[in-house]
Formats: sequence, structure tokens, C-alpha cells
Amino acid sequence: MGVRIAVGGKGGVGKTTLAALIVRELLTSGKGPILAVDADPNTNLPEAVGLPAERTVGSILAQFIDDKIDIPSGMTKESFLQVKMHGAVAEGRGLDLVAMGRGEGPGCYCYPNLILRGFVEDLSGNYPYVVIDNEAGMEHLSRRTSERIDHMILVSDPAMRGLRSVRRIHELIRELKLDVGRISLVMMQAPDALPPELEKELQGLGIPLAGLVPPDSEIRSYDLEQKPIRELPNTNPAVQAVREILRSLEIL
Repeated sequence: MGVRIAVGGKGGVGKTTLAALIVRELLTSGKGPILAVDADPNTNLPEAVGLPAERTVGSILAQFIDDKIDIPSGMTKESFLQVKMHGAVAEGRGLDLVAMGRGEGPGCYCYPNLILRGFVEDLSGNYPYVVIDNEAGMEHLSRRTSERIDHMILVSDPAMRGLRSVRRIHELIRELKLDVGRISLVMMQAPDALPPELEKELQGLGIPLAGLVPPDSEIRSYDLEQKPIRELPNTNPAVQAVREILRSLEIL
């Protein structure tokens, strides 16, 4: 069984950036092949890791439903879709990626998540590391994109709302009794010294702080130039911070 790393948090806090930086460090450290899973309908991870997703789970499901494809005799709908899902895997050097994409109807992602969950479970055994960029918020947890998570990294920015969102996600993980090995907090865009109010909020979370990732103008430049984060140099401050975080979590 490979090591499964999931990244979660509210929207806009740097969740996908962190997931891409984790993928970068694993590749740089020779930990591949890696499976990157973009479980967010608002697909951004492919561009961040430089591996375009030409097809998504959602698009394959939509085609399956619209075309009313005949299922071969002796196969269930679910098993046939599992076969079709392999068309959603983008393959790269040391890195493969599968993206959920949009659902089969407005605002509906339950069925794609169910299919993605089974597909991820099927694929995961082929990879020593799986990195999952979860949908923003908490709803995805109840859908359980993956059965087991070794490391759940909850992400916040240096803001009270971000930390309180992390608190709610942490509480839901415990309420649902999800199979999560280790839960950690990473703060993105964080200054060296946090305001006393945030320090107090951090102390009350009950989640160990794995590290701070500083604001990074180079990452913003890469975004504007549409360059993948995985091409950042080793000297980049955010890259170095994530490397230390992964070492502290004994992932590297």
C-alpha cells in the first residue's frame, strides 16, 4: 500500500499550491511514481504540476450518460465505468494524474466522487505515493474520496477564518471516524511572526503545526506566466519550507 497524503482546507488558502509543492518534492527526492488526484471540481492541480488533464472523471461520466453506451454482457455498470476511467489518467515521467472535473449535472458531484473513490482505490496499489488535492470545504469528507489517508494536511492562511475552517474540518473528521493516520496543519503565505490572536487560536486547535510557508513572489510570477510549480528552483523559499515540513512529518 502506498503512502496517501491528502490536502484540505477552505478555498483560496493555497491548498493546490501546497499539493503541487508536495508532488514536486516527492519527485525531486526520487519517490516516484506518484499518483496526483485532483478531487476538486474546479480543476487546478494539472496546471500546477505541469500535466494537463485532457479528460476527467466527470467528462467520461457525462459521455457515458449522454451516449447511453451499451454495457458489455457480464459487466456491471460500475465495473465498466472503472475500465473507462483509465482514459482519465494523464501519464507523465514519474507522475500520473487523474482529475474529477465537473459532475453530471449542475452542482452534483456525488456520483463522480463515488466513481473516483473506487478508481483511486484501484489505482493506489500501483504507486508508492498518492497526493490528493481535495475539494475546498468539508462536504468532500462525507463522500470519502479515498478509504484511507495516512497524512491529512489541513491548510490555512494567516487569518482567523482560515483557522476556524480548519477547526471545523478537524471536528468533522473525528465525527465521521475517518481512517486518517496523522493530521497536521500547514499555514500558507505566513509571516515569520504571527499576531498574538492567531497564536492563541492555533494553541486551541489541537492540531500540530507542521510548518509555515512564506509569501512567495516567484510562485505568483509562475502563475502569471502559466509555468508549473514543479519547475520552481530548489532555492525557492516555499520549496525549502515544504521540504522541511515533509521531513518533519517523516514523509521524506
